[in-house]
Amino acid sequence: MIDEAIIHAKKPAVMLPKESGGKLIVLTGPWSLRTLVADPALRQSIKKLAADRDKQWDISRIERLDSAAAFLLWQAWGEKLPVDLIMRPEHRRLFEYCHYRNIPPPRPMLSRFAGMLRHGQVPLQKFYQHLRAWLTLFGRLIVDSTYLFRHPRATPYKEISLTIYKAGVSALGVTALVGFLVGISLSYLSSLQLQRFGAEIYIIDLLGLSIIRELGPMLTAILVAGRSGSAMTAEIGIMRVTQELDALAALGISHSLRLVLPKVIALSIALPLLIVWTDAVALIGGMVSAQLTLDIGYRQFLDQLPKAVPIVNFYIGLGKGVTFGMMIAMIACYYGFLIKPNTESLGNETTHSVVATITVVILMDAMFSILFKNVGFP
Repeated sequence: MIDEAIIHAKKPAVMLPKESGGKLIVLTGPWSLRTLVADPALRQSIKKLAADRDKQWDISRIERLDSAAAFLLWQAWGEKLPVDLIMRPEHRRLFEYCHYRNIPPPRPMLSRFAGMLRHGQVPLQKFYQHLRAWLTLFGRLIVDSTYLFRHPRATPYKEISLTIYKAGVSALGVTALVGFLVGISLSYLSSLQLQRFGAEIYIIDLLGLSIIRELGPMLTAILVAGRSGSAMTAEIGIMRVTQELDALAALGISHSLRLVLPKVIALSIALPLLIVWTDAVALIGGMVSAQLTLDIGYRQFLDQLPKAVPIVNFYIGLGKGVTFGMMIAMIACYYGFLIKPNTESLGNETTHSVVATITVVILMDAMFSILFKNVGFP
């Protein structure tokens, strides 16, 4: 028989009773994380004894068994209970917990170069996911456009007109103010340099080309992206939070047909008109500054402007407006659908929408500059 003093010891112990012929392994004492840490040799002995599959284990005499000790025994037994295991019913729950836990195997440490490659893959994967989802949305818009072409009565005229008013008419004030100030600043700074070379008359060429071809479309698109694009993203996000999108889906109403396509069409119409408005106000500001600093009359400015700036630059600006409008609306709606029903996601995705639209606008403007580098110059 096993000595009772050993059973009630303060430390965990492993006993091999003589009457069993070395075939029975009895665990006694308190088996917990604290006692196992204090005796590393005990863990090694358990692993050696568990290598012999013919031995029988008796853990019914353990005074206290916690999950850490149970997991140690579970690993030593090859993540399965021995066939003739003797234990108390309350201990069985600990081993069942070990059985159903999905503990991942330890991963080998990566080198610094391999770690850099793994971290570099994450942005590429996210970019691929965003690009794939965006192309999916673009394909839905093409399908919806084909459907509206065949069924003109289903065109959402009210949504289109409302978006034109919100994104176009409501933005006339801020675009006019920014355009006027940019025209004055550009004209004033240019006049200081042109006076040094006696080329004051070329300020008309400089203002016309820079405003009509580059600054007007870009500034207008950035203002609309920050003002209307963020509003579109937040609007769709609020619909997600209030479960209005789920209600539309339950009614069988297409999200892209009723929410995305009207915004794309409206911005494709409103943004070119806003660009024309901003160009005109910016040229007026530049004309006023040129008259005050270089004494160039208004009539002379207006007569020389069509000769200095070919009309094709105006068409390039309108083409930029249509492209920018479509991109702003699609990106804003795309990030709106990514919003989850919580306030943190609403703020994050709205910020991502504004940053992405402004970045895409600048990228598209650079592409236009490269494609039309030999077009529109006198």
